Amino acid sequence: MRKLHFAIFDFDSKKLSPLRIFWLCSILTFLILLLPIMRYRIFEYLGTWLYILLFAVSLSASLTPFMRTIALKLNIVDLPEERKVHESITPLLGGVAIIIAFIAALAANLNLDRSSIALLVCAVCVAAVSLVDDWKGLPARLKLLIQIAAALVLIHYGIMMHLFPENTFWGYGLNFILSVCWIVGITNSLNFFDGMDGLAVGISAIMAFFIGIVAFQTNQPFMGWIAVAMVGSCLGFLPYNFHFKRTASIFLGDTGSIFLGFTLAALAVKGNWSLHNPIVSFAAPVLIFWILIFDMTYITVERILTGKVKSFKDWIEYVGKDHLHHRLYTLLGDKRKAVLFIYFLCATLGISAIALRNARPIDGILLIGQAFLITVAVSILEYSGRQRH
Repeated sequence: MRKLHFAIFDFDSKKLSPLRIFWLCSILTFLILLLPIMRYRIFEYLGTWLYILLFAVSLSASLTPFMRTIALKLNIVDLPEERKVHESITPLLGGVAIIIAFIAALAANLNLDRSSIALLVCAVCVAAVSLVDDWKGLPARLKLLIQIAAALVLIHYGIMMHLFPENTFWGYGLNFILSVCWIVGITNSLNFFDGMDGLAVGISAIMAFFIGIVAFQTNQPFMGWIAVAMVGSCLGFLPYNFHFKRTASIFLGDTGSIFLGFTLAALAVKGNWSLHNPIVSFAAPVLIFWILIFDMTYITVERILTGKVKSFKDWIEYVGKDHLHHRLYTLLGDKRKAVLFIYFLCATLGISAIALRNARPIDGILLIGQAFLITVAVSILEYSGRQRH
């Protein structure tokens, strides 16, 4: 029988590395959580959210090494290229472990409503297409069309923005267009942002965390539990994807980044951010997702102005090393510092979104102004990074 070797740990070695200990503890935790008495105790005394979190973390962490083995056997790997920052062949399919853990954590513990089920089904369908792309490759236009179709299904099930009056044709039309643009835009922004170890999965966990806080503050438990499942599945995968002393042993792949982006974007649309304050309804999710919005906007404007893209086809197919994380890497000289910088920036804007929820209109305007000033500061850094790059 052929021996299986993992970059994260070696099953033939007697040495217990910290990551192998984490994996073994995750399996043990997951098995304990399956006991009916343990499930009852946590639900009764500690809360549903904690059980879902532990379930997602432990299952995601337990499955990731097996996904790595499958990826290697099927040759679903990411090869080093000039446009990429990693230097060795790295297996994909990390996103599959996240998806399984996320879906299982919700399916085993909740009776979801129709719109939530539609959200999960559409997210899985979009991820399945991306899985084929990771394995065999698909045209960018086909993937985009499928994402638009999935967004239309969500709208059919009531997951749509409500920023403008819906009793008018123009109001409904604007809500419809903005919902599609938001879901598809955020989905691809996160996919584009998956360019360094731990980056996409880390900011996904941070954004889901703040969505969960808003959900529980506004008495939207189902939205909160979905966010908690997202946080847990990301955290279970993160130790394999981000480490201070070694490179990632497995990547999310487009399967994972597309799934995370689509789910988070749809969850933001599904949630009620404020019933009486339009500033909060608009600005709170924008602040939480601001890193992705800013990066997508910045590179789009720059690529057009510099002539790198001259058509819509060029835009969806262009791949370059001009994103925020690439330029921070150029400035800081260290990938991990660049990733941590973005973590803290994302968390800072998320805190602003939480503070915004109970703010007076003038306070809300000031918080939005603060986010704008942070953006200006980051833009200066980006410009310096572009000059050096």
